[in-house]
Amino acid sequence: METRADDDEAPTDPAARKQMHHDYTEQDFAGHRATVFGYRNVAEGAPRRAFHRTKHHHRKPEKDSDRPGPPVMARIRRLSVTDDGETLTPPAQRVQFILGEDVDDGALESHPLFSEMEELVKDGDELEWKETARWIKFEEDVEEGGNRWSKPHVATLSLHSLFELRSLILNGSVILDMEAGSLEQVAENVLDNMVADGCLGYDCREKVKEALLRRHRHQHERRNHNNMSKLPLIRSLADIGKNHSSCKNFQDGGSRSCRGSSSSPNTALLQASDARGSYLAVPGGGEEGMVKSPSSISMQRNHSTGDLPNGDVNHKSNTNFMRKIPPGAEASNILVGEVDFLEKTLSAFVRLKTAIIMGDLTEVPVPTRFMFVLLGPPNSNSSFHEIGRAMATLMSDEIFHEVAYRAKKRDHLLAGIDEFLDAVTVLPPGEWDPAIRIEPPAAIPSQDPRKRPNDNNPKEEPDEEEQEQKQREESGLSRTGVLFGGLMNDLKRKIPWYWSDFKDALAIQCVASWIFLYFACLSPIITFGGLLGEATGKNMAAMESLISGFVCGMGYGFFSGQPLTILGSTGPVLVFETIVFEFCKQIGWDYMAFRFCIGTWITIILIILVAIDASALVCYITRFTEENFATLIAFIFIYKAVENVISIGKNYPLKTRPDEVLNYECYCLPSNYSRVPEQFNWTAVDKESCQIYNGTLAGGGCDTKVYVPDVFLMSIILFLGTFIISVILKDFKNSLFFPSKVRQIISDFSVIIAILLMSFLDFKVGVKTPKLEVPAEFKPTLPSRNWIITPFKGNPIWSALAAILPALLGTILIFMDQQITAVIVNRKENKLKKGCGYHLDLFVLAILIQICSIMGLPWFVAATVLSINHVNSLKVESECAAPGEKPQFLGVREQRVTHILIFLTIGCSVVLTPVLKRIPMPVLFGVFLYMGVASLKGLQFFDRILIMFMPQKYQPDHMFLRQVPIRRVHLFTTIQLTCLVCLWVIKSFSLTSILFPLMLVVMIGIRKSLDLFFTRRELKILDDVMPEMTKRNQDELHELGNAEVGWHAKMFRLCRRN
Repeated sequence: METRADDDEAPTDPAARKQMHHDYTEQDFAGHRATVFGYRNVAEGAPRRAFHRTKHHHRKPEKDSDRPGPPVMARIRRLSVTDDGETLTPPAQRVQFILGEDVDDGALESHPLFSEMEELVKDGDELEWKETARWIKFEEDVEEGGNRWSKPHVATLSLHSLFELRSLILNGSVILDMEAGSLEQVAENVLDNMVADGCLGYDCREKVKEALLRRHRHQHERRNHNNMSKLPLIRSLADIGKNHSSCKNFQDGGSRSCRGSSSSPNTALLQASDARGSYLAVPGGGEEGMVKSPSSISMQRNHSTGDLPNGDVNHKSNTNFMRKIPPGAEASNILVGEVDFLEKTLSAFVRLKTAIIMGDLTEVPVPTRFMFVLLGPPNSNSSFHEIGRAMATLMSDEIFHEVAYRAKKRDHLLAGIDEFLDAVTVLPPGEWDPAIRIEPPAAIPSQDPRKRPNDNNPKEEPDEEEQEQKQREESGLSRTGVLFGGLMNDLKRKIPWYWSDFKDALAIQCVASWIFLYFACLSPIITFGGLLGEATGKNMAAMESLISGFVCGMGYGFFSGQPLTILGSTGPVLVFETIVFEFCKQIGWDYMAFRFCIGTWITIILIILVAIDASALVCYITRFTEENFATLIAFIFIYKAVENVISIGKNYPLKTRPDEVLNYECYCLPSNYSRVPEQFNWTAVDKESCQIYNGTLAGGGCDTKVYVPDVFLMSIILFLGTFIISVILKDFKNSLFFPSKVRQIISDFSVIIAILLMSFLDFKVGVKTPKLEVPAEFKPTLPSRNWIITPFKGNPIWSALAAILPALLGTILIFMDQQITAVIVNRKENKLKKGCGYHLDLFVLAILIQICSIMGLPWFVAATVLSINHVNSLKVESECAAPGEKPQFLGVREQRVTHILIFLTIGCSVVLTPVLKRIPMPVLFGVFLYMGVASLKGLQFFDRILIMFMPQKYQPDHMFLRQVPIRRVHLFTTIQLTCLVCLWVIKSFSLTSILFPLMLVVMIGIRKSLDLFFTRRELKILDDVMPEMTKRNQDELHELGNAEVGWHAKMFRLCRRN
């Protein structure tokens, strides 16, 4: 079958041609003209008739004198418009039709592609194919004058090269589903096709074949000049594909010795077979180095080149780069060059029916599926280089890549190129430097809009209420109408994942998260215990807080619905405990007994709330409320961290005036209330002992400050050093140093490394900075109390009923703290896969509160900042396979082990006292600062606060800035910021801090009232938990549909006018 420029079908196998007659209709001519560019493509230096036919048997004579001129016809063809003005199918829709067809043949299934471009160059007096560029997703070029690869970058193509490439596909040889087992067979079939078409003279056939079968040299190969003189540089690849390193009866067990089987230790590839199937053996790797071939089915013979008569024994596959190739990948080889025996350009696009490995054609042992060959006369190499880059870039494009696999004829490839041209963006030549390499984007935009057909008949918009109801049901936030129905649904949702919650923790990242969160939780527990001891008269202190952390953490870790939530002590709970203690002290009731009654009522109320599915009310907690709460807690962490460091300066003051004369004269005198022996020596008593003995301090230096050198300054160094090292090392995974695995480990252990470095610095300097104080004995802080609380204990019976009122307030406090934190953890942005468990979490928390009330332990609820940092420490990103590809956020490592280990270690902290007491408190304050700052990352509210201080031209490209006027954004932010200030003021005063939980309920009402001031669309954009990329994709789909319809209508009117 002859292959002509006007044929619709590409030959399936040139080796089996048959003369066939085609009956074409007028629709076939119109459809073919619809894909032709109005651009005359002649390679530089080539004859103008290189792609021209003297005879066109399939074209009818043009008799219509009113036919438009060539410029208008070119535009008509390019815009898929017929001569009569009838609009035909645009390229995008043709590509969508091609991709939408069912693939019956398994061979047409697409694979990831590795593209390699080689150019024919001279090495001395001989020619060879030299690798000059490669693509997986982004382009890498061989640096001129440097023996290295360039950084991966986005390929920038000239529009001229794309036009020329399209003309080559239109007029050159296109062979689809060729059956060949070696490069020689491919060359034979391509040349036979060209000779049959009249593109190539028979006298030049052997010269072209010799050029195609020249030696291939890859960038990774290091040439040994001493050995190269002994080897011929030029060799024929005619024998590639023949089995020279194995016997005919190799499958019989290898009883016969193979000639040359051990002559070359540098054999590039071996095919091994065993019980595991067919493998590619990497030289020197032995059986352990065998790599499973994704295309082993198509490997029908040994393709080793090491033992060929004229083979290159120095050729080795680039096994290091093979790790970057996606599994199951195939190769696309682009060969371009100039030769002096050709007068016109030759091109061929080949798709093999079965992918095969062709010796040293590719630098990695990947089977070749596509080949593009471009040879031409001299003085056109620069143009050919750009055309080759254009071809390789097209093959790396997601859409054309699919079209190339599914194409059944030439027109399908042309449609793919046309669609690519419709999607490209043109940069004006005078406004940018083409030599600049564009860095790969952090997030590659989705190509789904190019695959999805446009529906001119707009569908009915989905019911938002139905969508919200569906989301609530998926999250377990819809009322079931059955007692404990939500709890049962949570159990059904979480039980199938329970075993995987332990298996998924087998990662080094979980070890880093465990140690980091252990120190992050330990210091607040001890600090909270000290404050609680002062507020409750030592009834509960640091020891009770440690035991409560152990009991609550273990119980919550094993049985909760969302183990990523970290329990901890909170400020409102401390205020609540203080008010209850003061009340009992005034009326003479036993505090622990009355607290037992309050805890029991809280447990009963929480269980009732679980029974009636009260957690469904969580759906009213929107981004407005949750981000206000999260920002407030983050600011508290930052403020407290700085305040604690400043308090060190008050306890260990610095002497700022060295010339100041200090008077420390101070002595103790007896007073009328002193009860000491008459012979007591008052002159030897210090200030503290003087107060104990009821003495009186006298002297002018009693109020003089005792200055302590270096402690405060050292504390500042440790504080800032811990914070800065944690921030720098956390972002180290994005740096340019060390392999990716090392960077990831350093990033995961960033806070731990900072703690160890600063603690070591403190130890070496020897300044007596404040250290972490951990109880050394396992016993109650107050000797008069036991681990089990006796109900009533002298309190009146009716005190149990009186406990209902404070229990209601405590329930609101615990419910709001727990559920807001759970909403933040379960955000869609975190991409959690195992579902939520709001009802189960609340039920487990109710049981734990009852246990703590019986044992006289502090109540622990969900801690917002700790939970956010726990989630952040377990985020999983994709491993960078392709060079230049940025890691993508995949989700969070959802498991229970880190939560269990954190609080198990906290329970064992009494045993670890000798080690923990060496950790300086400023180091832990630096960890607090880091956690507060890290939890602000990703909060839209905080981003909008920063935008208020940015000039408009420097504002980031957020979706809400695209769709909402900036004044409306600032108004919404101002209202939210005012609410934040009110919450800060209320929590700062002890008299009003108990109202803090109620103010969170008020926040929900304020958010509801914003419906009167903002449109529904504005609130949906500014107060929505939908991830940024999801909204951006929807926006792109909408814009694409409108733009394409408008573009075709506009261009059709233009053509009609002309």
